[in-house]
Amino acid sequence: MRKNIILTGVGGQGTVLASKLIAAAAMEKGIPCMSAETIGMAQRGGSVFSHLRLGEGVRSPMIAPGEGDILLGFEPGETLRMLHFLKPGGQIITAIRPVIPVTSALSGGDYDGRKQLEYLKGSGFPILAIDTDQAIKDMGNPKVINVVMLGAASATGQLGVTPEELKKAISDRIPEKLRDLNIRALEYGMKLL
Repeated sequence: MRKNIILTGVGGQGTVLASKLIAAAAMEKGIPCMSAETIGMAQRGGSVFSHLRLGEGVRSPMIAPGEGDILLGFEPGETLRMLHFLKPGGQIITAIRPVIPVTSALSGGDYDGRKQLEYLKGSGFPILAIDTDQAIKDMGNPKVINVVMLGAASATGQLGVTPEELKKAISDRIPEKLRDLNIRALEYGMKLL
């Protein structure tokens, strides 16, 4: 089994943590993995993405354009920005909730993510669009949307690790005071499929 996974979002959404949880789950079951993060201006809401490659024979952590199996996006504009990494038939899993870029907010722009989401839906790739606004209401905490998205991705069966393996990674790596919340978020995401 070999999987090329691209995770993308903006600073503060937990993109890197999500990547590390997948990698930890894969390594726990003996799957070799390599990852690389490009954080950019993450502390200021800038673009963040991770390349995660699972499986035998991986020589580089970077995924070439057109070779990604899954694109897991925590923000629709960022998901669109990374679309060129997907291979034909690759799976898009994206949040529908936009994060307004600082440049748009300062210039009075009207970015709401709708055009980006419509483009993604018409791209020809299978897409699972997650209503993250509803998930935030239901979970009561916007900080676990990354784990909600992981739950949905794992439920597709295409992530390379199972929900149970992700639960173990959460139990092993998330501080105790946040562990139950994150496990509930994973389970919530699994039910969205």
